[in-house]
Amino acid sequence: MHVVIMGCGRLGSTLAQSLDARGHQVAVIDRDAEAFRRLGSDFGGITVNGIGFDRDVLRAAGIERADAFAAVSSGDNSNIISARLARETFGVHRVVARIYDAKRAQVYERLGIPTVATIRWAADRMFRHLVPEDRNEVFRDPTSVVSIVETPLHRDWVGRTLQTLEEQTGARVAYLTRFGVGALAQPSTVLQDGDQVFMLVTDDTVGKVLDIAGRAGNEGH
Repeated sequence: MHVVIMGCGRLGSTLAQSLDARGHQVAVIDRDAEAFRRLGSDFGGITVNGIGFDRDVLRAAGIERADAFAAVSSGDNSNIISARLARETFGVHRVVARIYDAKRAQVYERLGIPTVATIRWAADRMFRHLVPEDRNEVFRDPTSVVSIVETPLHRDWVGRTLQTLEEQTGARVAYLTRFGVGALAQPSTVLQDGDQVFMLVTDDTVGKVLDIAGRAGNEGH
C-alpha cells in the first residue's frame, strides 16, 4: 500500500514507522521540517514539507496513487479538511482523521469520514483502570445481541490458561492486551499479571461472566 500521513507528531511518526516496517510505502507531510526527525534514520519513506490540505503538497506526497490517508496533525480543522480532500477530490477510499472534539467527531462520522476522537478514547481507557468493576463495553454488534466487554480478573487467575477461563465462564475470549499490545486469544495462553482480557458476551450472560472472572478461589486453581 501507499499511505499518506498528514502530521509528523508523536502519533504520525509512530504510525509512519509501523507502516514502513511492514513494507508499505509511506509519505509524511508536515509544515515543520524539524518534525521529520521523529521518523529516525531508518525510515524508508518520503517526507514532504508543507500544509497538508494544499493540493500541490498532497500531490507531491503521492495522493493520486494513495491507497490510504491519515490526518493526524494537532488541528481538528486541518485534519478534517485534508481528509475530505483525500476522499472527495482524490478518491482515496481508506481515510481516517484524528479529532480531539468528540462531538465534532460524531458529525464527521456521519459524513463518512472515520475518526479517532483522541480525548474520548483516552478518557475511556483511564475510566476502565479507575473503575474496574464497571461493565465497560468496547464493542456491540449491529443487531445489539453480542458485545465485547473488558473482563477484570481476580489475581487467582494468574498462571491459568484462557481455556480454563472460557470453560468456567462459558464465554469466549475475543482478545487480550499484554504490555499494551493486543493479541488474539489462544486456548493455551497462560494469563499473566496485568493482562487485560476482553470477552464475547450477551446481555443475559455478562453478569455471570464478570462474577466468575472476578471471584477468588476458582474451582480447580
